[in-house]
Amino acid sequence: MAARSHSPMDDMAKRRLNHQQQRRIARKQARQADGSGRRGLVIAHHGREVAVESQDGDDLGTLHRCHFRANLGTLVAGDEVVWHPTEDGHGVVEALAERRSLLERPDRRGRLKPVAANIDRVFLMIAVEPEPHDNLIDRYLVAAELVGLEPVLLLNKTDRISDDNRPALSQLLQRYEALGYHTAQTSQNDSATALHHLFMGHTSIVAGQSGVGKSSLIRRLLSDDRIRTGAVSDSTGRGTHTTTTAQLYHLPAGGDLIDSPGIREFALGHLELADLTWGFREIRPLTTQCRFRDCRHRKEPGCAVKAAFEDGRVSPERAHSFERIRHEIEATS
Repeated sequence: MAARSHSPMDDMAKRRLNHQQQRRIARKQARQADGSGRRGLVIAHHGREVAVESQDGDDLGTLHRCHFRANLGTLVAGDEVVWHPTEDGHGVVEALAERRSLLERPDRRGRLKPVAANIDRVFLMIAVEPEPHDNLIDRYLVAAELVGLEPVLLLNKTDRISDDNRPALSQLLQRYEALGYHTAQTSQNDSATALHHLFMGHTSIVAGQSGVGKSSLIRRLLSDDRIRTGAVSDSTGRGTHTTTTAQLYHLPAGGDLIDSPGIREFALGHLELADLTWGFREIRPLTTQCRFRDCRHRKEPGCAVKAAFEDGRVSPERAHSFERIRHEIEATS
């Protein structure tokens, strides 16, 4: 009988244990917090301070500038905390509640940096301009799959679709729909009402490269102009970075939305091969069919993944993304 490769979940056990330890620490911190502590929600992180929205008391919904205890680590938008008012009118965060989810990405040094907490849906925003790239989409999808969040591929600026770009855009969306991913489309001409159903009842994060219209979308959802947007250069089609830190917004029709900084690259070099195969949902079940447990999915005999690449069960675009990300992982290991 051919040997079966191990499940990626086996390789993730150590990280899961680490997450369990972190949750125990969070519960202990919450118990140790003074009973007079106030419940709060982190709206944004600014340097050594966080903007905390009061979740109880007479000042419900009021924002407070708060310092936080060093042992809490990095606080991010969406974190639920226990805080105390201070005499200067600000506050101190004493404890961090257990996180239901945490989205992270590596910084320039390869260290994982928290982006947003307690979210359940990720909107991967792409646009007709700048042209969407499969590899960047797949990087975000891998990250969402590993965290266990529901990804939605949102195509913006559909008013700019032409006969020239329509076929490629249709093929791109159909490729991800065939994998079971939800897709949606919007444009500057759509009313905010037409968009609310996508976000209602969820705590969502909008991610994507600069220039795709993330901040403009949020401004429409909020029905005001509190968010400053950057112009897309006519010569390059690339946007300027206008959001420097993730920030949480309450939507008028219900639901919360976190705007994350626009980025042009999304490095996944900190992952292991088992993480990568788990992040590609059509490749995930194939790994149990490989002849060898330690199959690297290259030229090994009996590799089910390689066979799927060759016979087209995995699309050429997705296969290319997988190979490219794997090369990045191996280069940094």
